[in-house]
Amino acid sequence: MKSDIEIAQAAVMKPILEIAKKLDLHEDEIESYGKYKAKINLSVWKRLKDKPNGKLILVTAINPTPAGEGKTTTTVGLGQALSKMGKKAMIAVREPSLGPCFGVKGGAAGGGYAQVVPMEDINLHFTGDFHAITSAHSLLAAMLDNSIQQGNLLNIDSRQVVFRRVVDMNDRALRKIVMGLGGKMEGVPRESGYDITVASEVMAILCLASDLMDLKARFGKIVVAYTYEGKPVTAHDLEAEGAMALLMKDAIKPNLVQTLENTPVFIHGGPFANIAHGCNSIMATKLGLKLADYLVTEAGFGADLGAEKFFDLKCRFGGLKPEAVIIVATVRALKMNGGLAKDQLGTEDLEALTRGVVNLEKHIENMAKFGVPAVVAINRFPTDTEAELNLVRKRCQELGAEVALSEVFTRGGEGGVELAETVLSVLERKESKFKVLYELDLSIEEKIAKIAKEIYGADSVNFDKAAQASMKKYVEMGYGNLPICMAKTQYSLSDDATRLGRPTGFTITVRELRLSAGAGFLVAVTGAIMTMPGLPKRPAAMRMDIDADGIITGLF
Repeated sequence: MKSDIEIAQAAVMKPILEIAKKLDLHEDEIESYGKYKAKINLSVWKRLKDKPNGKLILVTAINPTPAGEGKTTTTVGLGQALSKMGKKAMIAVREPSLGPCFGVKGGAAGGGYAQVVPMEDINLHFTGDFHAITSAHSLLAAMLDNSIQQGNLLNIDSRQVVFRRVVDMNDRALRKIVMGLGGKMEGVPRESGYDITVASEVMAILCLASDLMDLKARFGKIVVAYTYEGKPVTAHDLEAEGAMALLMKDAIKPNLVQTLENTPVFIHGGPFANIAHGCNSIMATKLGLKLADYLVTEAGFGADLGAEKFFDLKCRFGGLKPEAVIIVATVRALKMNGGLAKDQLGTEDLEALTRGVVNLEKHIENMAKFGVPAVVAINRFPTDTEAELNLVRKRCQELGAEVALSEVFTRGGEGGVELAETVLSVLERKESKFKVLYELDLSIEEKIAKIAKEIYGADSVNFDKAAQASMKKYVEMGYGNLPICMAKTQYSLSDDATRLGRPTGFTITVRELRLSAGAGFLVAVTGAIMTMPGLPKRPAAMRMDIDADGIITGLF
């Protein structure tokens, strides 16, 4: 089989105006970025806002493993399958970050014959949204330090600056820095650091804002530092939100592209799900629900992170109601959860599968807590045996979840018809009784404990002294009623990446609590999670190249 990039480069794409016509978009609502990419003017919302919504379908997964699960691939393949069946369907996913693209994870445009194209553009600079986010974030950081340098009229305590800088690259050397060295004219020396752009509060705000004015208002609420008296200093205090918003005037518009089979796709925003809320923008999702009868979207990493945040943050803020949730799993990944080594996953092992299927069981149970009907999509590999597939099917059915095989990686939309038929049947027969996991009037401790105990399966939650101090301060500042965005390893239900399957008898440790006042949530940082990843010993960038004709190789 060809590589992902070879398949993408052989795709027969349609001009983006033809894709837009499928959605009944008007030509003056399209802003083309070349022949195959476009941004959608936000004026279209005024025309469509009173139109009934289509069905919202969420794709999530078991905890990720090196064996691969295929969540984005399934999202794209399901959208293609629905289109193949004559349904007016579209897809909404996140934009890839350059850090993982050049690191170890690769891009985020699907795989095999279920991809979003133009794949090279999407996985690289695309329409410049991430550059705009980085620039708006950097502008605020520069204005903050300039305020301290130019007389410090806001009485900012340089030891209590909480707004770090960002860059869209995995660069561990920037995690902790000392800045302002070199003398009086070079700024005030202080410790700081960098996060990756997808962890920026500016990114979170883009994905949660309802329009440009809401975006600007949220920017103004960002807390960047504290005064010597302990009072918060915001972007509004620095008079920065207007300039930040104008840098985002194009980035706020959803991007329209297509799949290999010409199904329309919105791809907009890209917060990580282990350190942010892991969903594409509310604007793209709400607009997609007006333009199509079925909108298939995804949430990052496993259901313990992506789906929980999709439900408790994105749906809460956006007033969204998911009608069904697909949990993607592979026999290979479940066997790895059962303790089997990666080089042994191609061999039938029902004992390891029985041990590992408990990870899937927990995610099925969790989705029921939100009242959304679940479908398990078994992403089929050639080495899967009938006995293994039947074992997974039987256990899912015992838990009340529908099951379907998916072969979209090798067969595209045709390989997703069984899954699409199952999803349509569920939508017809089962009513979504969606509800959030917790109410906002609970204390911060109670909200975090509810997520940790009910979703992760923890026995208890331990708050380090720093987290306790921050919690007390945020309550006093009036932020105690904000929802929670958990920052946790994606590889385990616990905060220990090595504990696979369905761990029990563990404690979640919250070592830090961060305020994202503009985004509208509190970030609870657990375990050893970092907001600036590093590159592996041999990063994917080493295998990438481009020839004299501009043909890219090595991107995946």
